[in-house]
Amino acid sequence: QVQLVESGGGLVQPGGSLRLSCAASGSVFSVDPVGWYRRAPGKERELVATITRGGSTNYASSVKDRFTISRDNAKNTMWLQMNSLKPDDTAVYYCNAVNRASGFQFWGQGTLVTVSS
Repeated sequence: QVQLVESGGGLVQPGGSLRLSCAASGSVFSVDPVGWYRRAPGKERELVATITRGGSTNYASSVKDRFTISRDNAKNTMWLQMNSLKPDDTAVYYCNAVNRASGFQFWGQGTLVTVSS
């Protein structure tokens, strides 16, 4: 089992920045990759970014060049640095981890990001 806890959400003005954190505990060595997903009001959950233990990253086209995903394996922590935020980025952001053997996905409880003036 892996437990994921997000933090760092909040209200930010368009053009602003925010950094989300995800702290993992439990069988963290069993999961790879880890990443961020989001669900905007009235929309399906979508991939934001993923990162492997080795540091390979993947981004949704809508956030590429604005968001940066990173991780510290020693601290079992992952971050999502979000710059140049737009109202369309408003969503609940979820931390995700995939069990390498089974493909089972673990999810955090989510953190709300609201981009509004």
